[in-house]
Amino acid sequence: MTKSHLPPLASRLFTRLKNNIANRNNWLCLCAGLSLVLAYAPFSYWYLALIVPSVVFYLINKSSPKQAAKYVGIFAFGWFASGISWVHVSIDEFGGLPIFVSIGLMLLLCIYLAIFPAFSAYLAAYFSKNKKLNLWLLTSFWLVTEYLRAVVLTGFPWLSLGYSQVDSPLANYAPIIGEVGITALILLINICLVKIITAIKQYKSPIFFVTPAAILIVIASIALLLAQKNWVSTTGKIAKVALVQGNIEQAIKWAPEQEWPTLLKYLDLTRVNYEADIIIWPESAIPAVEPSVQDYLTTVNRSALLNNSAIITGIINYNFETKQYFNSLIVLGKKNLDDEQGYFYNHSNRYSKHHLLPIGEFVPFQEWLRPIAPFFNLPMSSFSRGDYQQNNLTAKGVNLLPLLCFEIAFPHQLAANLTNNTDLLLTVSNDAWFGASHGPHQHMEIARMRALEFGRPLLRSTNNGITAVVDHHGKFIKRIPQFEEAVLTTKVPLVEGNTPYSQWPRLILVMMMIIPLLLVTLQQILSNKDERE
Repeated sequence: MTKSHLPPLASRLFTRLKNNIANRNNWLCLCAGLSLVLAYAPFSYWYLALIVPSVVFYLINKSSPKQAAKYVGIFAFGWFASGISWVHVSIDEFGGLPIFVSIGLMLLLCIYLAIFPAFSAYLAAYFSKNKKLNLWLLTSFWLVTEYLRAVVLTGFPWLSLGYSQVDSPLANYAPIIGEVGITALILLINICLVKIITAIKQYKSPIFFVTPAAILIVIASIALLLAQKNWVSTTGKIAKVALVQGNIEQAIKWAPEQEWPTLLKYLDLTRVNYEADIIIWPESAIPAVEPSVQDYLTTVNRSALLNNSAIITGIINYNFETKQYFNSLIVLGKKNLDDEQGYFYNHSNRYSKHHLLPIGEFVPFQEWLRPIAPFFNLPMSSFSRGDYQQNNLTAKGVNLLPLLCFEIAFPHQLAANLTNNTDLLLTVSNDAWFGASHGPHQHMEIARMRALEFGRPLLRSTNNGITAVVDHHGKFIKRIPQFEEAVLTTKVPLVEGNTPYSQWPRLILVMMMIIPLLLVTLQQILSNKDERE
């Protein structure tokens, strides 16, 4: 059927689709978004995040709300499509769905995530003078929609721009304004580049370069000065740690016949590392519910006590009274130096995950979705939430703030559980779901940002990598290769003190949203006053 034979509505849609495909700017925005994945781990070309968005910002400068939303939406779709392509690995390998369905689900997720940046561009243009986008407004609305992305439908704050800078000079800002503040700076840098390029192209007076150039100089200068600042100080104490990476294949992890081989593997790897004060096993290292393996846990607890050590392990707990499952961490062995009892069932030295992962740990509308496909019936996908605020774990006198897997992406939850006595951050995970993709590397990058923001060393124990220890500057102390059975042993210097960001994370978030908006509003008021005079 030719275009002339199509109904009027279909004809208009066909014409619009044809024009969009032929639009070079659409392809430019898509390619810019696709390339942004290179700014994140494992590639870590962080400087791309300071340049690539300016391509799109140049196109939307002075544009209408719809045009701004369209170009930013296409850019954001490419950004997420390349950045979270690892989601497809878990859906394809463990979801039991045809490949075209798994790819379709991933692309739907990318479209959903792209709505937030697109909406920020629409709002920025809508509230600009004459509804022609003033780029200076974009930062405030971008941060508002990024916050929404982190909370709507439980939130998915992955690939926020600031994470790309964990190894750049901008990382020096993290202890003050956090990742959200670094995102604001990245946007500001890209906007300044657009303003300078526009002024050059239009042969404007050098006076038009002054403000954006001055902003860039100030951002760079402060970043260099902050490199000399230490917000926390070492206490002179150390914690000897051992992180066990069992490297259990996800396909067999929950097979009943593999339960005892897995339990024995972790115990064997631990027995030769009892010189460590604290031994960490990864998320759900014990592939059984806690009440069913009491004999095993009692044996491990006694072994740790006899060797003057503590073991923290992931395990699934089941509450017989409420009939609820919890994704948990428990401490076996020494709680304090003089502890002689250690673990007993349902003791308080434990943590239950609060921020559950949709589909993987709970299924919304499960009465409708579970019958559709095995994807909605993954092992252990019916968890209940732990409390938002819980006590730190204590292992051999050291206080550890725990976050399970995905929770490391939520700094406000970390802040709510941080105390003056917190010695270490602890995150455990099982990234075997995502194979050899870049997902685990991005996960590690997020964890490093948390260590930098909150000024605490971080331990990260995983089933098959990336297992690592990070200092309070977000730098690796030691890590071990992925996909190997191994134990990481090292000494971690403990610190004291607090970073500014750790004290007021929500206030800083609000300030990062409001300050750019206030400055632009003030500039417009002064501009209107000059016009009247």
